[in-house]
Amino acid sequence: MGRLLKQQGYRLQRTVKTLEGAQHVDRDAQFRYLNEQAKVHLAAGQPVVSVDTKKKELVGQFANGGREWQPSGEPERVNVHDFPDPTLGKAIPYGVYDFGRNSGWVGVGVDHDTAAFAVQTLRRWWQQVGRLAYPEVERLLVGADAGGSNGYRVRAWKTELARLAEETGLRVTVCHLPPGTSKWNRIEHRLFSAISMNWRGRPLASHQVIVELIGATTTQTGLRVHAELDRGRYPLGVKVRDEELAAVPLVRHEFHGEWNYTLHPAAAQPLPTAR
Repeated sequence: MGRLLKQQGYRLQRTVKTLEGAQHVDRDAQFRYLNEQAKVHLAAGQPVVSVDTKKKELVGQFANGGREWQPSGEPERVNVHDFPDPTLGKAIPYGVYDFGRNSGWVGVGVDHDTAAFAVQTLRRWWQQVGRLAYPEVERLLVGADAGGSNGYRVRAWKTELARLAEETGLRVTVCHLPPGTSKWNRIEHRLFSAISMNWRGRPLASHQVIVELIGATTTQTGLRVHAELDRGRYPLGVKVRDEELAAVPLVRHEFHGEWNYTLHPAAAQPLPTAR
């Protein structure tokens, strides 16, 4: 039967992910809008960052995809089964990629991937890197996926960003990627892919090992990465009441205000609706 199929031009082939499925009518327009916002901010010397959560990783002597140089006949020994270690748990890397400086900042969490964790990572980036690299800026542009802990429907994401805007005095503009397009997030290609290549074939034996491997990631294009462990607790199920959300000093842009909006410091008078 195999020979007959080959004679008819058949071959064993893997499936190929090419079908995008349903697309939002303004998908491409939103990408153009995000790119224009980034150009305007960068031209004015204002920071532009991309944020996202990398895939959660099991911590311990578990197999990790890829291969690594080892003495012949001496492969790294890892567990046969990928049952999570209840003591070590998982690692949750949340990244901030700085477009202008081609640099990454990654907080490695140990609790839950929540909006509070996402904004705390952004806050730590600003405190340790951003305010030093951009001492006189007034605005910050954040590119984010449409879902997850930084999704456009997540109330806590907006309230936590409002606190950050108040603390820093920055006008924080967020432009979300259209739904279903997270693979095009710049952080995936500029930061996370480099991290995955750097630790391929190595068991992520501890949180400290993960932090060190992320921090040692570099590329020929000049990427440099800083990583820190975040042992904070970020409980699930935190509710944001309607009145809390209504009090957030948020201005929606005229073009898809659900995806594009600016949070102002509470003490500042919000500007007219952005175009």
